[in-house]
Amino acid sequence: MRILYFAWLRERIGTGEEEIALPEGVRDVAALMDHLATRSPGHAAGFAERRTIRCAVNQDFADGATPVADGDEVAFFPPVTGG
Repeated sequence: MRILYFAWLRERIGTGEEEIALPEGVRDVAALMDHLATRSPGHAAGFAERRTIRCAVNQDFADGATPVADGDEVAFFPPVTGG
């Protein structure tokens, strides 16, 4: 699984992307976020305020209940506004 991090998430976690094996029992975005938050202190800081994080799975907007599978691309980013 390819995980992408953007903006302040990338800064807190310390990388823009990583490849991980999908852990057993992780079947949706919410469980993936729970897992990622345990990977390092930077990950914990990045996922501390989950309500402010948006997600896309395979380039489609997703929420916590969206299923994830091996081979997916999952991107995490802050809310985006335009003007």
